[in-house]
Amino acid sequence: MVSRLPRGRHGLTREQVVGSQRERIFRAMAETMARKGYAGTSVSGMLRTAGVSRETFYEQFSSKEECFIAAFEAAVGNVLGAVRDAPGFDGPPLERFESGLRAYLDTLAGDPAFARVLLIEVYAAGPEAMRRRAALQQGFVDAVDEAFGDRFGAEAFVAAISSMVTTRLAVGDLEGLRALHGPLIDLARRWLAS
Repeated sequence: MVSRLPRGRHGLTREQVVGSQRERIFRAMAETMARKGYAGTSVSGMLRTAGVSRETFYEQFSSKEECFIAAFEAAVGNVLGAVRDAPGFDGPPLERFESGLRAYLDTLAGDPAFARVLLIEVYAAGPEAMRRRAALQQGFVDAVDEAFGDRFGAEAFVAAISSMVTTRLAVGDLEGLRALHGPLIDLARRWLAS
């Protein structure tokens, strides 16, 4: 949970205050949606959990959908950052894939509420959110295609990974989510060998 700011005078910059408020709103949104889904999550419920006023929310976002998209983008940034920073991510294609996949699975399992924002609740959040999700998945396809040199295979592989990850996340099987790493790496090795 993101901590609340101190009351009264605190010497923080406006940017620090806004950043803290946004983090708390995003966390409250993710945790509320993990329990109630996108449709069942109200702005007022998120604000109670975040400890942020309605005025503060509407200074930053025009709607729940706009807030969702901003939270989605923040979650994307966290996942992509973890993948890029993974040890071995600058090695040969299979090593990059293995390292990136481990970071991806661990990041999702480490924060299942935000993982649900990325992979489950996005389907209920409207067409703009779906466009962004499709672009994210296309980015993964591009990376796998670059590593393995097979566009259709990359699309099928990424779609299969997405389906398996989403299924495990939907039922709360975080160990099963992490356990996908070995079988997917074995499949990638067989793919490269063929």
